Amino acid sequence: MNNIANKAVICDVLLQAANKDKNIVVLCSDSRGSGSMTAFANSNPTQFIEVGIAEQNLVAISAGLASCGKKTYAVSPASFLSTRSMEQVKVDVAYSNTNVKLVGISGGISYGSLGATHHSVNDIAIMSSIANMRVYLPSDRFQTKELIEKLLQDKKPAYIRVGRNAVEDVYTDGKIDFTLDKATVVTEGNDIAIIACGEMVSTAKVAADQLQTQGIKARVLDMYCLKPLDRQAIQKAAEECKGIITIEEHSCYGGLGSLVCSVVAQTCFTKVKVLALPDEPIVSGKSPQIFAHYGLNSAGIIAAVKEILK
Repeated sequence: MNNIANKAVICDVLLQAANKDKNIVVLCSDSRGSGSMTAFANSNPTQFIEVGIAEQNLVAISAGLASCGKKTYAVSPASFLSTRSMEQVKVDVAYSNTNVKLVGISGGISYGSLGATHHSVNDIAIMSSIANMRVYLPSDRFQTKELIEKLLQDKKPAYIRVGRNAVEDVYTDGKIDFTLDKATVVTEGNDIAIIACGEMVSTAKVAADQLQTQGIKARVLDMYCLKPLDRQAIQKAAEECKGIITIEEHSCYGGLGSLVCSVVAQTCFTKVKVLALPDEPIVSGKSPQIFAHYGLNSAGIIAAVKEILK
């Protein structure tokens, strides 16, 4: 059982890179602890800036440093980073095309028991609507490592959303065929395609394993890259499978499901079932409880598969 959170992996990758590259700077909004950045701050104090609870300043300062040649990583709770600082993200980062990587921690309903004020269930819609902004939701620790290492090599803006707690490994022993901006096939199958992102990928994999015992072969696509979207992988799945299920830790509006439906509607016809959070204030509770309540678990996926195949 994995006990390493994706946010801790981000810290490890940045820490190793920063020891060699003094232009790497991490900024936090009173979130070094919750963002697992304490080790970075302690090891590289001259490359760490604590802004305090001021997300707009966090993003604006990050953009200013980037314009001076720094490689900045702004780490803050996704619920606040994607909403309070949207104007700064749009203008200072994306419009100005600065080398700022926005790391939204505790995304989705990770802060479950704290309620709707701390849920980030619209960040995919917000960030993907901004020109020049890329959007990534890595699924496990191995993919997170590959993603951050690749993003360290470019100078373009990006938003990376990770959860609060450790998630089960999707890629056993770190064996992952990773290509930036290309979806990864987790399991093969042509009966149904399950397209997932973030924490939901491991859930989709569990569902696929259970469906296999029932004679249903599910193709699981890890669509960690929401923008740019791997349209080719979606179209291929739509053409080769009998239907598509999407599952995400996001609102039913403007997220993975909406993006997939847009591609399918424009290219080919197949049934699509969207599993997402409803258009209502989300209930409070621990993540597994909330997932079960809204059918965002393996049982919910299997029920949706049965419905689409009947």
